[in-house]
Amino acid sequence: MSHPRLDDLIARARQRAGASLPPIGVVHPCDALALEAVQRVAANRLARPVLIGAPDEISAAADEAGIAIDGFEIVASGAGGLAAAERATALVHAGGVRALMKGSLHTDELMSAIVHKGRGLRAATRVSHAFVFDLPRYHKLLALADCVVNITPHLPAKRDILTNALALLRALGVTQPKVGIVAAVETVNAAIPATVDAQALVELARRGEWPGAIIEGPFGFDNAISAEAARIKHISSHVSGDADLLLMPDLNAGNMLYKSFNYIGGGDCAGLVLGTTVPVVLTSRADTALSRIASVALAVLASGTA
Repeated sequence: MSHPRLDDLIARARQRAGASLPPIGVVHPCDALALEAVQRVAANRLARPVLIGAPDEISAAADEAGIAIDGFEIVASGAGGLAAAERATALVHAGGVRALMKGSLHTDELMSAIVHKGRGLRAATRVSHAFVFDLPRYHKLLALADCVVNITPHLPAKRDILTNALALLRALGVTQPKVGIVAAVETVNAAIPATVDAQALVELARRGEWPGAIIEGPFGFDNAISAEAARIKHISSHVSGDADLLLMPDLNAGNMLYKSFNYIGGGDCAGLVLGTTVPVVLTSRADTALSRIASVALAVLASGTA
């Protein structure tokens, strides 16, 4: 199945990267999947991969996979994923790379280094994650946040998740992003905290918290994604059927929806960790090759690298 909007994202990032490819640190690339992703990033001329980890572990993985790594810079760390992650954050602070990409280490090893209060990569807002989907039955890219990092976000966390995701959309050229705040129902119900949070976020938007964005909710998923469903339920909305971003109530709902988009809906996606000083590509072993490359493209566009 083709995903032309992700292809366009990659083309835009390639144009943005230009002849001087931005360095991206690939953390602990010590299996075939990670090293194949390194090759694809370089072949697509999106960025210049810098391999961060124990040189003997990287070389052994490359030999086992039959992948040549002679042309890539290696920044040495101690053995194991955590040591590589800590070296990667130090390299960011030193200006050696402009984005990071997860290799074959455990996600918690990478994230523990990123969120470390002293040596990590925290920015002004809470660390969060956003996906951008190319769905066959939707007319434009659609973002979801947060489906990966924040488990049961309270209102202040949702405020930051929304702020981070809107910044990403603006980096992609969406000048007036439309946001649907999703819950189980479209009415405010004190027994469903997500609806109360949605009401509070909409009020913040009315007070000018996110200038230029159109933010509505709570929505049931059907009302957010379908203008016809909203019309039938007599919901007057500027967002229904034309959302750029769906803000999810918690990780359970977000994670299940994003996997449904991919495995049942025929979609594919790019994703980034946000709220950090540089974009972080947090790949999964189940990701497609397109998803890995499109996520790097998203990092290039989000970093503003020229």
